[in-house]
Amino acid sequence: MSAIRISEIFGPTVQGEGALIGRPTVFVRTGGCDYRCSWCDTRYAVLSDYRHDWRPMDPAEILSRVADLTGGTPVLVTISGGNPAIQPLGPLIEQGRARGHRFAMETQGSVAADWFATLDHLVLSPKPPSSGMDTDWRVFDDCLAAANGGPQTVLKVAVFDEADYAFARAAAARHPSLPVYLSVGNHTPGEPNEAGRNGVDQKGLMARFRWLVDRVGQDRWFDATVLPQLHVLAWGNERGV
Repeated sequence: MSAIRISEIFGPTVQGEGALIGRPTVFVRTGGCDYRCSWCDTRYAVLSDYRHDWRPMDPAEILSRVADLTGGTPVLVTISGGNPAIQPLGPLIEQGRARGHRFAMETQGSVAADWFATLDHLVLSPKPPSSGMDTDWRVFDDCLAAANGGPQTVLKVAVFDEADYAFARAAAARHPSLPVYLSVGNHTPGEPNEAGRNGVDQKGLMARFRWLVDRVGQDRWFDATVLPQLHVLAWGNERGV
């Protein structure tokens, strides 16, 4: 059985964004990613410079750590990254579900895996123009096909500006059956400044949130859900561990 590269495991806390915002969860963050987004706020789980900090763990080790954190009580396990889709997560999900856990995962939709169908929640988050990355919509569609209607699947897009907003509108039009969540992007990921807690420009984030709410209202895009990043508002750029 292949080991899973783990950057960090932490919680219980709450999910900070998207359809599960506010839901108690334990995060299992994997190491490694096939993207290099310009505003990435988890570079320690992405860049190969940090690979020596990533620990190879098998599913039993990961689930043991989750049990330590929750006192053995089943919980929603949020798998994040990096891009967790590049990891061999099928056995982890299978063994975790046998212990009563539920699993949610977010990925940009750049790698498809058959174990997507065993998730409870799948967040597909294609990266907008501000990220500097391009979306291969054929592979994105492969991810939807791999999910095969198993998990509750939603579309989530981080929005920083008008170009990102237009991208989100186009992505939603491509997949009208997916619920849409718009997440206000954090433009100060880990950058030191005097604007807010732990280097976060809280006033700037709230201004962008208000702009996005107004933008959605102007377009009568009433199927979209607009959310701040709750974890950024509460904890700034702190790591989970």
